[in-house]
Amino acid sequence: MAHFKYRALDADGVAQNGTLQAADQSAAAATLQKRGLLLLSLQNSASSGPGIVMRRSALSGAALVSFTQQLATLIGAGQPLERALGTLLRQNHDAKRQALLERVREQVKAGKPLSQALEEEHGQFSSLYISMVRAGEAGGSLENTLRQLSDYLERSQKLRGEVINALIYPIFLVVGVLGSLALLLAYVVPQFVPIFRDLGVPIPLITQAILWLGEFLSAYGLLLLGASVASIWGIAVLRRDPQRRQRHDRRILTLKVIGPLLQRVEAARLARTLGTLLNNGVPLLQAMSIVRQVCGNHALRAQVEHATDWVKAGGTLAQAFGEQPLLPELALQMIEVGEQAGNLDSMLLKVADVFDVEAKRGIDRMLAALVPSLTVIMAVMVAVIMLAIMLPLMSLTSNI
Repeated sequence: MAHFKYRALDADGVAQNGTLQAADQSAAAATLQKRGLLLLSLQNSASSGPGIVMRRSALSGAALVSFTQQLATLIGAGQPLERALGTLLRQNHDAKRQALLERVREQVKAGKPLSQALEEEHGQFSSLYISMVRAGEAGGSLENTLRQLSDYLERSQKLRGEVINALIYPIFLVVGVLGSLALLLAYVVPQFVPIFRDLGVPIPLITQAILWLGEFLSAYGLLLLGASVASIWGIAVLRRDPQRRQRHDRRILTLKVIGPLLQRVEAARLARTLGTLLNNGVPLLQAMSIVRQVCGNHALRAQVEHATDWVKAGGTLAQAFGEQPLLPELALQMIEVGEQAGNLDSMLLKVADVFDVEAKRGIDRMLAALVPSLTVIMAVMVAVIMLAIMLPLMSLTSNI
């Protein structure tokens, strides 16, 4: 997928600048036309392939949450926007963040709205962030919008941090298991081959298998490692094809164990993003376009694009997502109830709360089962290797 910068006009004739991902320039132009934009310019800005360094945001993660919270507090205290940005600029000591805030403040000082100033910092602020700020400005409730936005970002950061913290120990355990077994098979086991050959004792079948595996890893271990790396790289290259990536991501969502968990995670992310946008006055079709960019699963991203066209033609959101369901049934039912009751935004936020809890519970259960399972697997495999080595020695002592 390539990254493109574009300049376009919307239906009201307002200039729109931004970035998007697409397979090629034609696909990027088609995507912008579907959004109802009149394309003025389109150029390739960067590539997602190996060796390309992407532009990194100066405000990311916790820094963006802190910036949003502090800006909301200063505006709520009655400070003008330009002065609030100046206060944040003086409090920040990071050179990149200072430069970013200085550019934004100068744009605001020149009379531009905050949303436009943020949009001109290409790649630094997401479409979700910019759209919510624009909606807050239009509704005259920038302070409340920024507070809701900071809550959304903080929840996302918290969930991401919890998942990463929970995965640290299992990852180290897996690396330890694989490293220990590789060391035993590739270095320790081959040391016994000449010993058993000189002793002339009968070698059991399990010992022969372990010795053969050890000799194989000792001789071809590096080649096997290189082949594994090449296979992973090949799979990554194949996943660049949009159709293949969609099919692969769809299969992942239908897996027995991990599929339902991923469905809950994606449902929570999609519902919270869409609900937050709608709750802040962003039109549904524009909100759907933003949600499509937030979806990490490409099959679900394609379904969101289909749902956007479906809603544009007069259909309901629940019907669009229910045609080929990739989200949990409960989420679809709650969305349908929200549409019928006319409170889709609040119902989507409830869906997000429900599936945030379910996803966290599912992750905790999976990790709670994973750690002891890995420990047992490692113990059994080490025991098998030690037994394979000890059996010929025990046979030798019994014959003395």
